[in-house]
Amino acid sequence: MKFKHEIFEKNSLILTLGILVVVSIGGLVEIAPLFYLSSTIEKVDGMRPYTPLELTGRNVYIREGCYLCHSQMIRPLRDEAERYGHYSLAAESMYDHPFQWGSKRTGPDLARVGGKYSDAWHLAHLTHPQAVVPESVMPPYKFLLDNILDGRTIEADLKANKIVGVPYTEAQIAAAKSDLATQVDEYADDYDGFMARYPGANVRDFDGDPEHLTEMDALIAYLQMLGTLVDFSTYEADAEDNLR
Repeated sequence: MKFKHEIFEKNSLILTLGILVVVSIGGLVEIAPLFYLSSTIEKVDGMRPYTPLELTGRNVYIREGCYLCHSQMIRPLRDEAERYGHYSLAAESMYDHPFQWGSKRTGPDLARVGGKYSDAWHLAHLTHPQAVVPESVMPPYKFLLDNILDGRTIEADLKANKIVGVPYTEAQIAAAKSDLATQVDEYADDYDGFMARYPGANVRDFDGDPEHLTEMDALIAYLQMLGTLVDFSTYEADAEDNLR
């Protein structure tokens, strides 16, 4: 056995070939299932594509570099779960292009921020962060109140997401522009149609200015839905077992 081991140690060519064989076998084991599995993501009840307003808010979130200081991935560790909530599921990012995982946390993880604070809190925090959290190093985003949404590109945005696998229907794409305004008006004519297209969506004015549809509306709508689509009561028992 010692002699056979020395063959690999003393002959770089044989060692290289051995490494290639082992890596190839390992690669096949990892990659081959992807060709016959329809999905590697566990299906979870409650998940749906983003509404046009939430998707617009997510685009603002990415454009302003929020992901540089905030991750959206809670690890299955006791301190993570006690601070942020249930660990993140792969299904929660199934419609994210790109996803917002990562480990950079100049600010807190936002995977479960939806519903944790009021719209007014988010508005105050985004307008003047230090007025809410004095030690915050976050810059102000008051200008988002002045950025009016006209919806010119939202239909194309949904189409682009559909190309990469997000299951937007033709009806959702056709109504994308009107759905932007519907989500901030609970008395809108197409309220019932909107709720049928996006079950469980928050419908209300988000930025305190019902006269204008702004990027602030969109960003708060996005933040308020994060972590709210999945009912984690069915996962609590498993989470407690994993944390023991």
